[in-house]
Amino acid sequence: MSDDYTVIRIDRNEHVAEVVLNNPDRLNVMAPIFFQEIKRAFEAIDADPEIRVAVLWAEGRLFTAGLDLKAASSGILGGGDGEVSQGRRSDDLYRHVLDLQDCFTAIERCRKPVIAAVHGHCIGGGVDLTTACDIRVCTEDATFAIQETKIAIVADVGTLQRITDLVGKGFAREMAYTGKRIAADRALQFRLVNDVYPDKDTMLAGARALASEIAANSPLTVQGTKQVLQYSEEHTTKEGLDFVAQWNSSRLHTHDLIEAVTAFMEKRDPVFKGD
Repeated sequence: MSDDYTVIRIDRNEHVAEVVLNNPDRLNVMAPIFFQEIKRAFEAIDADPEIRVAVLWAEGRLFTAGLDLKAASSGILGGGDGEVSQGRRSDDLYRHVLDLQDCFTAIERCRKPVIAAVHGHCIGGGVDLTTACDIRVCTEDATFAIQETKIAIVADVGTLQRITDLVGKGFAREMAYTGKRIAADRALQFRLVNDVYPDKDTMLAGARALASEIAANSPLTVQGTKQVLQYSEEHTTKEGLDFVAQWNSSRLHTHDLIEAVTAFMEKRDPVFKGD
């Protein structure tokens, strides 16, 4: 896996990859390079057979201040070449937004489960980023804000498409319409996060323990479970049942299954190799 990142880094611990937002001096703002590096990182994690789980966290005093408005403003507000029509500029912006969306959707496409561990503020694009993850945990001082409303932008990189399924219709709209910061206790109450920890170190220890627990299971089975869950969320129950039947009928016979049965008979913990 390539290590040539500038605003993030990837740490590895056995079968767990940690994707770290690593631009603390600028509050981990999301400049154009950030989106591309996130996409590249999760595509690399997806392709690496040794990685089974990813944890996403941040250096510095907060998770992220969101979109780098200074870098983005030229693309959003710039008049461009006077000879270029408004229609062409609008089409260029449309395609740019689609590209940004795809960078975070790479987390959903990644077959490996992703745990987001949030401390401090998680603003704007940070909510887009973390709602694309499978599981979220945070510290007691964490806040979450769909802040685009406060800067006259409709959030467009994934939050509005994902958050209602997480927190429910009413609370999703409260967050989106007001743009206010939601404290950790309310985030937990409305199921935006799974757990709240007293501080960052404790949170990271908890996220790593959870990642290790997931990584101990058969990786092919965990990855299949993620794909079945995602498919079922977007289809009817009948379609989801048919999909999982096809999945198991084509992929059930693995060495990991033999290892699971053997370990059960021998009364020991299985050791899965992912084949």
